[in-house]
Amino acid sequence: MNIFADLFLTFARIGVCTFGGGYAMLPILQRELVENKKWATEEQLADYYAVGQCTPGIIAVNTATFVGQSQAGIPGGVAATLGLVFPSVAIILIIAAFLSNFMDIPWVVHAFNGVRAGVVALILTSVIKLVKNAVIDWPTRIIYILVLALAAWGTFFAPPAAVEWMTSPVFLVICAGAAGLAVRMAKGGGAK
Repeated sequence: MNIFADLFLTFARIGVCTFGGGYAMLPILQRELVENKKWATEEQLADYYAVGQCTPGIIAVNTATFVGQSQAGIPGGVAATLGLVFPSVAIILIIAAFLSNFMDIPWVVHAFNGVRAGVVALILTSVIKLVKNAVIDWPTRIIYILVLALAAWGTFFAPPAAVEWMTSPVFLVICAGAAGLAVRMAKGGGAK
C-alpha cells in the first residue's frame, strides 16, 4: 500500500471514532500514530496537538494535516486530512438524507448522552497521558500549574473583559512555549 492510501485509510479509521471532537480523539491518535504506525512520538503528537490548537480550524484536522505532511509532504497532509473528514461528511449526509427530526428520536438522545459520558472519560485519559509525558521536571510543573490555573479561571470564574485574553488557549500555548524555551536557554541548551 502506498503512503497516501495508508494515510487516508488510517485517518479514516480514526475519523469514524470522532465522537467528542479533537480532545476525545487523542487516545485513538496516540494508539494509531504512536504505537501502531510509529509516525510520531508521544512528544511529537503533543507538539502537533499544541500547534493544532493555536492554528485556525479544528484541532483534529490540523493534527492530521501535520502528521500527513511530516510523512509525505503536502500531498500526505491532504490525504490525511481528507481521510479524517471523509467518515464525518458521509455520516452527516446519510443522516440528513434519511432522518428529518434526528435529535427528537428518544433512543438517539439517550445514545448521545452515553457518548458524552464516554467522551469525558476519553478526554481525562488523554490528559493524564499528556501530563505524564510533558510534565517532567520542576520548570514544566510550574508552567503546567500556571496554565491550568489561568485556564480554570477563564472557564469557571469569567475573568473581567480587560484580562479575558489571558485565558485564551492561543495565548496560553504561546506563553507556555515561550516559557519552555526560556527555561531551556537559561539551562544553556540553546534554542535547538
